[in-house]
Amino acid sequence: MLKSVNPATGETIATHEPLDEAGIEAALARAEEAATAWRASSIGERTQLLSAIADQFDRQRDEMAEIATREMGKTYKESRGEVEKCANALRYFADHGPAMLEPEPIPGGKGELRWLPIGPVLAVMPWNFPYWQVVRFLTPTVLAGNVGLLKHASNVQGVGKAIAAAVLDAGGPEGLFQNLCIGSKPVAGIIEDERVRAVTLTGSEPAGRAVAETAGRRLKKVVLELGGSDPFIVMPSADMDAAVETAVKARIQNAGQSCICGKRMIVHRDIFEEFEGRFIEAMLAVKAGDPFDEDSDIGPMSSEEQRETVLGQLDKAMEAGGHLVGGEKKDGPGAYLTAGVLTGLEPDGAMQDEELFGPVAMLFEAQDAEDAIRIGNITPYGLGSAVFTQDEAEAETFITGLDAGMTAINQMTASTPEAPFGGVKNSGHGRELARFGLHEFMNLKSVFRKS
Repeated sequence: MLKSVNPATGETIATHEPLDEAGIEAALARAEEAATAWRASSIGERTQLLSAIADQFDRQRDEMAEIATREMGKTYKESRGEVEKCANALRYFADHGPAMLEPEPIPGGKGELRWLPIGPVLAVMPWNFPYWQVVRFLTPTVLAGNVGLLKHASNVQGVGKAIAAAVLDAGGPEGLFQNLCIGSKPVAGIIEDERVRAVTLTGSEPAGRAVAETAGRRLKKVVLELGGSDPFIVMPSADMDAAVETAVKARIQNAGQSCICGKRMIVHRDIFEEFEGRFIEAMLAVKAGDPFDEDSDIGPMSSEEQRETVLGQLDKAMEAGGHLVGGEKKDGPGAYLTAGVLTGLEPDGAMQDEELFGPVAMLFEAQDAEDAIRIGNITPYGLGSAVFTQDEAEAETFITGLDAGMTAINQMTASTPEAPFGGVKNSGHGRELARFGLHEFMNLKSVFRKS
């Protein structure tokens, strides 16, 4: 039995009966049948459906947001913003998708390149952005002419069901997008099934390795987004007010449970003391409280288990010589953890190989730009990065020097439908969003013509 537990209270709010073997087989059969029909649909039909799904998200915004807040604890205002972001992305691809699928001529008039659907795609998705992560998969799936099978995180089955219902209510055909209510054990068998043509996963590094190994044995394409330990670099020319404000926002977004949160604050020695004082003061002022309270900056962590994981990481960091300010377990019910800052750690020490998935930042001092890049690249991850500098030449040095899939200059890293999203090294491979994400699970066919 899968359970949805409200992390603000610890109360079980719903239980979900997982699919048995017969239920999984029926879902795969529906997906295969739907794929045959949907691949023959016109681009106009696909974009019309995307717009209709966006309308459903708009109509059900408040109800959908409430489900997410109760299931995984993010503040209600963040949940509402997430649902709105999903609707905007659906409309972006409805408006711009046809151009992304236009045939491209082969040089010399020899023919053209076509983008064609491949069939059912399995998505293994996490709980931290339970709507946005799925829409990043759902949107290109519909537009490409593929069909989607969602294995959502066990604790957000209510969200998975709400998305599947929205697709049907918008007029999506049966089998086009299905929420598979399953735990992790059946995933390997579904990947191995010949009807599933590709897999995308956002989650932990161990989960990514397991999925990639299973898919690799069956020669199936995989897109992986496996988290990060993103550097947030501040140089002397930076606007200090903007740098501090954005650093706090980057670290506490979604209670610090975001792959592209700035996690390691790397500050030039000339401004380190000023930044440290202002940043710690601002982080300690962050209010952790009831996620439905508009005054709360962060809600609880997604679960007691997740909070204990982070507390264990903080203990490990302090044993290695780190000093923690904040980052405390709140008394009373709920998986609350206050915002905090870790100082005194060696950049290549205790936490270099780990993603700190909670509202606690690590703070490091850099001697110069070269040293900041060195520290930024120490981690085995390479998802996002952010740099605050007013020096254009310096910014270019960071853009080319940081080993990451994304670099934001004078702003925090964010995901947007217009730009490809993904990383390098242990952060995975492949891209989501933009035309690159759309094309990941399509057959690029070369068509040769002779007059």
